[in-house]
Order: sequence, then structure tokens, then C-alpha cells
Amino acid sequence: MTNQENSVIVVMVPFPAQGHLNQLLHLSRIILSYGIPVHYVGTSTHNRQAKVRVHGWDPVAVASFHFHDCQVPPFASPPPNPNAAIKFPSHLQPCFDACHYLRKPVTELLRMLSSQARKVVIIHDSMMGSVVQDVGSIPNTESYAFHTVSAFSLFFYLWESTGKPQVNAEMLGENDVPSLEGCFTEDFLEFIALQHRYLNVTSGSIYNTSKVIEGTYVDLLRQHMKEKQHWALGPFNPLKVPEKSSCGSRHYCLEWLDIQEMNSVLYVSFGTTTTMGDEQIQELAIGLRRSNQKFIWVLRDADTGDVFNGEVRRPELPKGYQDSVKDKGLVVRDWAPQLEILAHPAIGGFVSHCGWNSCMESITMGVPIGAWPVHSDQPRNAVLITKLLKLGITIKDWARRDEVVTAAVVEDAVKRLMASKEGDEIRKRAAEVSGAVRQSVAEGEVYRKEWGSFITHIIR
Repeated sequence: MTNQENSVIVVMVPFPAQGHLNQLLHLSRIILSYGIPVHYVGTSTHNRQAKVRVHGWDPVAVASFHFHDCQVPPFASPPPNPNAAIKFPSHLQPCFDACHYLRKPVTELLRMLSSQARKVVIIHDSMMGSVVQDVGSIPNTESYAFHTVSAFSLFFYLWESTGKPQVNAEMLGENDVPSLEGCFTEDFLEFIALQHRYLNVTSGSIYNTSKVIEGTYVDLLRQHMKEKQHWALGPFNPLKVPEKSSCGSRHYCLEWLDIQEMNSVLYVSFGTTTTMGDEQIQELAIGLRRSNQKFIWVLRDADTGDVFNGEVRRPELPKGYQDSVKDKGLVVRDWAPQLEILAHPAIGGFVSHCGWNSCMESITMGVPIGAWPVHSDQPRNAVLITKLLKLGITIKDWARRDEVVTAAVVEDAVKRLMASKEGDEIRKRAAEVSGAVRQSVAEGEVYRKEWGSFITHIIR
């Protein structure tokens, strides 16, 4: 048998939103470390987005991946609506719908690779099921769904959708789990239903989580979907962040952090799919100033479908605000290297929307969270972080999602997280959980067993 006939190739098919692109890029890096070639498939715009936003590891390593830029017909890329009743980024729906056009080029690529390799393993975002629906007709291929959400959130979604069957485990009470009301638009719920229709042909499921963090809920998913294999392969993000990239450049906010004391700075960011209204921005700004704590606030609108084109709204701050906080705070208006910020010893807390990517990065870096969920799986992740893992405090309760969080609430929450005995205790707990996750990766039997099982399974 030649090397080519004996080879296994992995093809990544990510969903075109930053938190999804990023997680599969991190997973690609790990799989490549096993000597398995990785092909990363998407639109040219989103592949470019994934590459320029690589952080936490040397971007030069990206050159080892095979990127395939697929062309799709032009799609609308409207700006986000800061005043929408449901905060889900509905302005991205035309971009999501355009994924339909990836089916043909992805299928053609898989057929070509199938003729060249002993086996082609497709790892696709669970939101891209329709794109890889032809896998069953292509020789030497098998597919795995990657779920970008927490095991906790996914389990409760499946449990509710199957009539809440009895389970043999101790789990969080039903009343403690926020409703899905206000989490998604109707259009996106239809999109989810369509994509999930194709998941029954997959050979298994992959999660960016760890049994150290969510062991109970990984086991519950295994019980719930006995016919599938499940691998908790997280954390995907690097645990050791290089101080400088190969080109020697660093974001200016990291230079600012270098001169701050340990655990003294609050990081405030709501991810790449959140757009805040002007009133809420004003209240948050005033609350941060009044708290008298040091902070880095990434203040930017949600990504559009094409982040390289179009006008970008510049949210207004109170008059003279940046001058008034110049000794305490840094307001970052562009994209920021979050993993590198969270890894910095000066960071002592994170006001977050609780997207799963941000949660995993925060957990692995040992940074406690002030939970402020906005849409999607975030309200349930917030409960996991605050009630189950006890790694943070609640700033915005999902039951009061339509209310503006006042400056007084912000001020109080920031002081609790950054300058109180309660905050110190949570920081200590966050450091312990981070240590346990890191130990599981470095020498942990469970992490190695999960990865060993997965790699052995796909190269068999």
C-alpha cells in the first residue's frame, strides 16, 4: 500500500460566524499536530476572516492548513440593528442562507479528495448539515458534527425537544434553566431545524468542552444519543499564549496591560455578534467609570456578513468620556485579541455575553465572569458559569432581558467582581478550575483518552 492509499485527510466545514470559525481553526491546529493533513473549507471572505483573526498561537502555523476558498453568489450584508427587540444577529441571516451554495463545491472537493486518500473525515459545524448532506454517496468518507455550544446547553435543548424524559443523573433543576424565549429569531429557528435534519447521518459528535468542566452533561448526552459516539476534546484554544507573534507585533492594549498590577483590570467584551443600543452603552460607560476599577472595554458593533466591506457604526460614548477615564480605562474600538488579553496576569475579571468560545477561554485562563447574556445559547451558558461551576456572578438576569442594565447595577457588579471578598473567592475558584483543566491536558488520563479514542477511531 502506498502512503497515499494509506492516508487519512480531515476536512473542516465551519459555520460563517467568528465564534464558529475560530473554534474549528483551533481544532484544525490540534489535529494537524497528529500529522493528519487538514483542509479548511469556506467562502473566500470567511476564510480570510478566520486567518486574519488568529490569536493565541503563531499565525505562521496557519500556512500548514489547506484553505479552500469557495465562491458563492453575492449576499446582502446589512448593518446590525441596535434597537431590535430580539438581540440575535438577524442581519447575518442572508450570510447564513448563502451557505446553501457551498454544497456543490464542498461535494466536488470531497469527491476529489476521496479518490486520493484511503479515508476522508469531514468535521462540520452542526449548523452546516445541509452543506455536507451528500457525504453518504461519496466513497471512503465519514462525517462528524461539531457542536459549538456547551454540553449543558445542548443537553437541555435536546432533553426539552424530546419531551423531558427521566434521566439517571443529578442535574440542575428545570426551573434554574432559562427559557429559550428571546434567544433566536423565527428565521434562525427554521434554519437550525433544517440543518439538524441532516445530523442523523453523522458518525458521531465532537464538543469543545472537558469532562473536568461538564462531565455530567457529556455523560447525559451519551445516554441521550446512545447510537452515536461522543468526544469531549476541549479545550481547543491554546493554554500557553506566546508573548509575541512571529512578526513581533502586539496589540496596543497588551502593552497597556503590561504596566498594570496583577488581577487589577476588568475586561469587558460582548463578542462579535452583539450590538448594544445607545442608552445601554451610556449606562455601561457611567457604571464602569463610577466603579473606579481599571478596565479594557471592547466597544464595537456586531460583525456584518462581510467584515471587510461596508460602513461600521461607531457607538457614542458620553461627552469627554475617554479623557475622564484615561488613567483607569482603555476603550478599544477595533477587533481585539481576546485570548491574549484573558491570558494576561493583569486581568482579574471578564464582563461577558457568555458565548461558549468566550466561556472556554475564560475558564482555561482562570478569569471569573460577570455574566451578561444577550442571545442564543448565552443565557444557559451564564447559568452553567454562575450556578453550576460557580465561576462568576450574574449582571443581567435573562428574565429581565428587555430592561436596560443601569449604571448603578454595573457599578455594583464590577465592585463585587473586582474589589470584594466574594470576588476574591470566585477568582480563587476560577484559578482552581483552570488548574484542573490544564492538568488534564498536560498529564490527564481523561483528556488523552478522549483524544486517543478519537484519533484512533478516525484513522482506523
